[in-house]
Amino acid sequence: MEKLVIEGGAKLQGRVRISGSKNASLPVLMAAIMADSDVILENVPRLKDIHTTLNLLTLLGCRSGFQEDGVRISSGNLVPEAPYDLVRTMRASVLCLGPLLARLGRAKVALPGGCAIGSRPVDQHLRALEQMGAVFELDSGYIVGKCKGLQGARIIFDLPTVGGTENLLMAACLARGETVLENAAREPEIVDLANFLNACGARISGQGTSVLRIIGVDSLRGCRYRLMSDRIEAGTYMVAAAISGGCLELTSCPVNALDAVMAKLREMGVNFNIENSSVRVEASESLNGVDVVTLPYPGFPTDMQAQIMALMCVAQGTGTIRETIFENRFMHALELNRMGARIRLSGQQAVIRGGADLVGAPVMASDLRASAGLVLAGLRARGKTEVHRIYHLDRGYEAMEQKLKAVGAKITRQKE
Repeated sequence: MEKLVIEGGAKLQGRVRISGSKNASLPVLMAAIMADSDVILENVPRLKDIHTTLNLLTLLGCRSGFQEDGVRISSGNLVPEAPYDLVRTMRASVLCLGPLLARLGRAKVALPGGCAIGSRPVDQHLRALEQMGAVFELDSGYIVGKCKGLQGARIIFDLPTVGGTENLLMAACLARGETVLENAAREPEIVDLANFLNACGARISGQGTSVLRIIGVDSLRGCRYRLMSDRIEAGTYMVAAAISGGCLELTSCPVNALDAVMAKLREMGVNFNIENSSVRVEASESLNGVDVVTLPYPGFPTDMQAQIMALMCVAQGTGTIRETIFENRFMHALELNRMGARIRLSGQQAVIRGGADLVGAPVMASDLRASAGLVLAGLRARGKTEVHRIYHLDRGYEAMEQKLKAVGAKITRQKE
């Protein structure tokens, strides 16, 4: 076990390159098993979740791994089982369900695990795949699915679901006829997945809207594809510049995917200078509290909730955050209060009384984005902050302490 130790008070100055998107990479890696020739993916971040996915692909019969020109995947002799030991560590593993059914007509996937931020059921995935002809049963903690070839269908999701949209989008590419996905999620990572699949020979239209149309094809071919940069990592470093009172230039930044985040940060008093994919971020002398509601894209992302909460702790005035995506995603608030924050929780709403003089303390990360929020608070706090359970952080941020150290943060990784 390792921890991050942060001596707060340094104003961050310099340049940070934003890594490839974790949330775009994971479904694209799964989709690669549908191609009948090699796939080469560029801009894949070196993260724990990525290595877990590559291990899963190996168990599914693929040859995959990092090479000089990117991550190369060869689907080889596929087997239909995703074992519990891997799936339990990462919820995105369930995204192999649709591709396996489409390619092999059968799949056995363990019920997923992941962060403890609330229930994220896969029932919408299963109901939609059943409409396409799949049959499922639950066997000793595994989802066992079979089909005699998937058939296109009109599918209306009860709620926009990112994983469900991705699973069905992949499955529909090799189904017979046309599939229409309505009330689909609109996240930029889904657009990236659709663009990758189209590069492999799929026929998808409507990406970026709530209605996706997919005309099935007989097979998909391999291709070379460059993944988008990580919008949540970019948003996190925007907050890092603001909370430290510094100035950062973010390169390879997916500006167009950050409208809601940048709008709220501007409202708080953060200044931006945008030039193509480079963004200069600088806080004004006085930050103000704001009201935030997490929503599906293009709304404010739940994955930025912990980070903006940390910033609101040191802003002036009172702000609120209402979490509408996950029911158990305020655990970091209690840790921030241990550092001197003044946060009151009431159900799915947090009221943050700003102007706190944060003081370093030992804190415990409960999930990936909570880890980031606590690190950001540590950058501002007086004295030493120790962030424990940083294995969560390693799932989603590439070389975070090295990037922060390079722009002036006093941060080290230590053994517990």
